Amino acid sequence: MRTSEQVLAFLQSKTNIYPALKTDNVLYISLAEQKMYRVINREITNIYTISGAKNGAGCQAGSNKTPTGLHSVAAKYGDDVPLAGILKSRVYNGKISPIYTEAVDMETDDVTTRILWLKGTEKGINLGGKVDSYNRYIYIHGTPEEGLLGSPASHGCIRMRNEEVISLYDMTSVGTLVLILEE
Repeated sequence: MRTSEQVLAFLQSKTNIYPALKTDNVLYISLAEQKMYRVINREITNIYTISGAKNGAGCQAGSNKTPTGLHSVAAKYGDDVPLAGILKSRVYNGKISPIYTEAVDMETDDVTTRILWLKGTEKGINLGGKVDSYNRYIYIHGTPEEGLLGSPASHGCIRMRNEEVISLYDMTSVGTLVLILEE
């Protein structure tokens, strides 16, 4: 894992590619590390172990890959959903999933606890047409497969521990920038 200084320097180096990117309030997701860094006022305040897509990175619809580039949080769902509550089409269905802390790959791809729905900001890369992250329903969300976190396991979304996604959800506002990169 990189040091905080290395991550902050890396993000600073990306401001020429992503002019909107500021290190005042950003979530940086490293698919290579399977980590998410929450950066506030040029300081890393939280580091989360996540899972990106089992199929790797890519922006094409139907690819089951995690889209890269600059995104923003477009919407949040799950205010009153209990820990490990299952969300279907962003609505709590009244069921609670067991949480697996060992490496269990379930047949279903349950979305649990909270959702941060992402929208791409780069036309032709992750916004519009067949590469639109929002239309692909790309979320940051809780997962019952917590034992798989740290390795690529999702169908395109960013998976997190249920308790951690509650905390992140509470600290994150609509409009927060999210940078997802392979390196």
